Amino acid sequence: MEKPIYLDYNATTPIEPEVATEMQPYLKTHFGNPSSSYQIGRSNKDAVEKARSQVSRLINCEPEEIYFTSCATESNNLAIQGIARTNKDRGKHIITSSVEHPAITEVCKYLSLLGWDITYLPVDNHGTVNPKDVESAIRKDTVLITIMHANNEVGTIQPIHEIGAIAKENKIVFHTDAAQSVGKLDVDVEKLGVDLLTIAGHKLYAPKGIGALYIGKGTQIENLMYGGGQEKGLRPGTENVIHIVGVGKACEVALRDFEQNQRQMQFSRDRLLDGLVSQLGNQVHVNSNLENCLPNTLSVAFESISAHTLASFVSRDILISTGSACHSGETTISPVLQAMNLDYRTAAATVRISTGKHTTEEEIDFVIEALVNAVKKLSL
Repeated sequence: MEKPIYLDYNATTPIEPEVATEMQPYLKTHFGNPSSSYQIGRSNKDAVEKARSQVSRLINCEPEEIYFTSCATESNNLAIQGIARTNKDRGKHIITSSVEHPAITEVCKYLSLLGWDITYLPVDNHGTVNPKDVESAIRKDTVLITIMHANNEVGTIQPIHEIGAIAKENKIVFHTDAAQSVGKLDVDVEKLGVDLLTIAGHKLYAPKGIGALYIGKGTQIENLMYGGGQEKGLRPGTENVIHIVGVGKACEVALRDFEQNQRQMQFSRDRLLDGLVSQLGNQVHVNSNLENCLPNTLSVAFESISAHTLASFVSRDILISTGSACHSGETTISPVLQAMNLDYRTAAATVRISTGKHTTEEEIDFVIEALVNAVKKLSL
């Protein structure tokens, strides 16, 4: 068994072999500019449009509603700033949550410097937004609601369908960052009721450096960059064909293998938790609500043990992430765990373990043994 065992799939995923194979011709021989009129250009244009269709099928939208970007961060910026610019004369109020990724919160902070008013909704102790709080926060000048689909740290799935219905009733544009959920959950833009949805390629076994933004028909959005007419002028610049091909293939594979992958990820996560609890008992504190959580995500604290100490102790065998940052000997708790009102000791002891679609029983059993031994040694 190869070590260290990687259990940080919410951070990034390896490129799926099928995806790498699909990309190879565009690295070696298919080098044409999609905007060129001759054959090698037209064939690359066809490859981009094929990928657009592959992405659209995964989230149940029309191909022309998919716009390729460089990453989820760019998609979030285009969605939030684009809607803000389009509606600046109508209102300057945006509603978001207190557990969003920095790719959302930092954009909102920037807009607040330009005179926008941002409402950050509270969450419960599992990190869930209450739709009633969304409704109560709406004002006459509210032009955008942006709430993530699933949290990257604790895995909590937000009530996007209910929030979408509220947004629609009040004629407010609704965006969701689905970087963590696409490929893991049934992400259907019609069922969710969203106007914009963000996709990250490297979270679903495609390369880094590619993302997409769903923009529903009729949603008016202003571009952030100016140049050529690529992506209908919303994202000008020569297309990154090789990575676009990669994310398209990754979406095709994710749709084809969805049920199998979801079962495997959840089986691995649940087997891991069961093994830890059976041997460590009350020393294990689960932060996630596993009834409403990404199938691969476990946010867990081991009582009285620093997450950084634990992650470092096992790093030769297991790769996991922590819920805090350590600078000059001081531990800073993540805004997500703070918003969930976790006490300092629990938050400082929190690690995130996220399984992948290829995680095996053998790997999980090894991880259980390694973590249990580490916790027992560090508890002495």
